[in-house]
Amino acid sequence: MEDQDRLGPIPFAQMSASQQVAAQAVIDGPRGALYGPFVPLIRSPELMSAAQRMGEYLRYRSAIGTRLTELAILVTARHWSQQVEWAIHAPIARDYGVTAEVIAAIAARQRPAAMLADETLVYDFCMQLHQRQRVDDATYAAALAAFGEQGVVDLMGINGYYTLLAMVMNAAQTAAPASSAAPLPE
Repeated sequence: MEDQDRLGPIPFAQMSASQQVAAQAVIDGPRGALYGPFVPLIRSPELMSAAQRMGEYLRYRSAIGTRLTELAILVTARHWSQQVEWAIHAPIARDYGVTAEVIAAIAARQRPAAMLADETLVYDFCMQLHQRQRVDDATYAAALAAFGEQGVVDLMGINGYYTLLAMVMNAAQTAAPASSAAPLPE
């Protein structure tokens, strides 16, 4: 039964008390609803609460700013072929100034031809981290010079956090929401 949502939505009234508290915290926060990775994660309310707090910081307040955060999320979503992350974040990335050409190249598993200097740095850092499980000295030094220690740590955190979510949603086969972004090609 591939592609069937394994851990779909639980009606609020059927949640345990701890699930309801965790769900309400997400609903009352900047996300405004329980969707995407939080649907399967609600089965572990404490894990979901910790994850959503981390994600709220990384997505909305990271030291590298929203445009570069969204770019890093797209690289991670593409690496994991994560349709939910892509459906949610490709339109957001576009809204924050990542060009349609850059988004399309990432979707096609191609190095984008025309990136801004800071985008190139984030792209290279993320690709190295995902493909080699490390970052070379030159890329690390450039990222440190551009973003400072907090920015570098936040960039590593974005990659790790969205990898966690991708793993959860890929294993749970979480259905992608409707999106203005085309689904990732296989």
